[in-house]
Amino acid sequence: MNSPPAPDPFHAHDHAHCAATVLSRAEAQARAEGVRLTPVRRRVLEILLESHRAMGAYDVLDRLAAEGFGKQPPVAYRALDFLVEHGFAHRVRRLNAYAACLSEQRDHSPAFLICRSCEQVAEAESSALRAAIHDLGAESGFAVERSTIELLGLCARCAEAGA
Repeated sequence: MNSPPAPDPFHAHDHAHCAATVLSRAEAQARAEGVRLTPVRRRVLEILLESHRAMGAYDVLDRLAAEGFGKQPPVAYRALDFLVEHGFAHRVRRLNAYAACLSEQRDHSPAFLICRSCEQVAEAESSALRAAIHDLGAESGFAVERSTIELLGLCARCAEAGA
């Protein structure tokens, strides 16, 4: 008996709807928290949402500069730091880059699935894996305070293409 194909978090969704939903949620959350989603912060989030690839700060800065938002690195870094601090984006350490947060949960810790071929990044729910990590630490008398789970491999499309 064949099982149905696994969902494809990289390609199988309505990207325009996805981006609009994340922007709308970010605006509502910023209002609720009493913080400003300034034009630069909003534009940085839009840039991150344009594809599901993580982007480096200088890539974001190049886009901002081309659109007249300024050429100084702090412009991009401050906006990215704000987005990460408020849960609108994540830092993907392996790539030294940032990706828009697509989750509806405010405080969550996803595992990042990184395609080594097309470089797209997807978030995956990782509560069971995180619980196992915390249990492993506890068995040794160690209290895990933070962990970043980044999985490198091939998305379904790249695997089919033989990348």
